[in-house]
Amino acid sequence: METVTNAERFERVMHDVVEPVRRYLARRTDVATADDVLSETLTVLWRRIDDVPVDAIPWAIGVARLQLANAERSQRRQTRLFARIATIDPPRVVEDHAASDTSYIRDAIARLRPAEAEVVRLWAWDDLDLEQIAASLGISVNAATIRLHRARKKLKNEFRKNQTVDGHTAVKEGDSA
Repeated sequence: METVTNAERFERVMHDVVEPVRRYLARRTDVATADDVLSETLTVLWRRIDDVPVDAIPWAIGVARLQLANAERSQRRQTRLFARIATIDPPRVVEDHAASDTSYIRDAIARLRPAEAEVVRLWAWDDLDLEQIAASLGISVNAATIRLHRARKKLKNEFRKNQTVDGHTAVKEGDSA
């Protein structure tokens, strides 16, 4: 039987998880934060290589999710600090006119509860199956199935709410248009 060192196992696991975790993070945060969180995730993988299961992707995404939450808490603290500073010396306002073709999807997902939005992202964007979603969120497969079903139903309703309806508007004779 071949013995595998921790370094060799880490390299194999890292090779498998880097791109899925990078995609997971790219859809949830900016590039710089995604790089930082990916680095932190790989550090946790290295330190806990003996705890990494055979299917490492959901486990790594779960770690990345927690690391991203830490980064977001840090960002909120920084934002509060900037707000305090801005009261003393307000910054110049710059408008961003760039709009994404998929902004309606992101907007609809943003209107879901955070837990629902996360399960939809894991399923649709990260292409995880129900077992992997359950492992990433630390819940049972049954709970993941129920959450995904409910989230998809709510997302469908959100799309319907914002769907433009082509129709005919009648003008009565004598009305000015």
